[in-house]
Amino acid sequence: MQNLVSMEKLSVEEIKHLIEKASNYKNNKEVPNLKGKYIANLFFENSTRTKCSFEMAQQRLDMKLIQFDTATSSVQKGESLYDTCRTLQSIGCDALVIRHSETNYYNQLLEMGIPIINAGDGSGQHPTQSLLDLMTIYEEFGYFEGLNIVICGDIKNSRVARSNYQSLTALGANVSFVAPEIWQDHTMNGSYEALDSVIDKVDIVMLLRVQHERHGLGEQSFERKEYHHKYGLTKERYNRLKDDAIIMHPAPVNRGVEIDDSLVEAPKSRIFKQMENGVYLRMAVLTETVLP
Repeated sequence: MQNLVSMEKLSVEEIKHLIEKASNYKNNKEVPNLKGKYIANLFFENSTRTKCSFEMAQQRLDMKLIQFDTATSSVQKGESLYDTCRTLQSIGCDALVIRHSETNYYNQLLEMGIPIINAGDGSGQHPTQSLLDLMTIYEEFGYFEGLNIVICGDIKNSRVARSNYQSLTALGANVSFVAPEIWQDHTMNGSYEALDSVIDKVDIVMLLRVQHERHGLGEQSFERKEYHHKYGLTKERYNRLKDDAIIMHPAPVNRGVEIDDSLVEAPKSRIFKQMENGVYLRMAVLTETVLP
């Protein structure tokens, strides 16, 4: 696997292989040492979980991290993304992890000859988030086919929703959406439902952050209580979930908006388990892209 840029590029067999490899790493099995491999993380958008998770994965693999800060780089002088990446390749980096606000930014980089790992592109894809979600689901259920999953929230602006819809449907799951009309995306074929009509039937509730920064919606003007009432996971909805149902969220969480504050660490929540699994999954991705 030379690059990881979107879930569309991965076969079902490759997805299962990455999950198996990540699970082995989680259980301290067959963990390789990538000492002598150099990597740079280029984050042109803010990030806590993805950035720190990649850094932890790189540390555990004993990789050498080349520090890159957009605020102090030649990007501030107008250097293009291509030239920045070409520079890092020329000085000896073995792979690049990139998050960028431009959807499909990676298309200009794929022929460069250095592995590109997409850590999120605009409203496009977030493949490692999707893979860690799949790993979490597989740990819980042991299968994907026939699972009923509802993805709730800002579908239109969510790269997580797009990546997960593609991967989960490919794996045989049944995926539907819940969203305000203005945030629906009908380029994906999943049906849109009322949350109250499906909440007691689904195996997984996958909540999404309201992305104020992508649609110019100021937090001060946003009706948090109204959104929570119509589209959020309230205590009442939580109590209607099946006994073995789970809650997921890519985070950061808007507490009291997508999910009631008291439910973030409730027994059915796997939000922090997703974060834990992200390290091992990204270790698997790094080894698959960097090792020959």
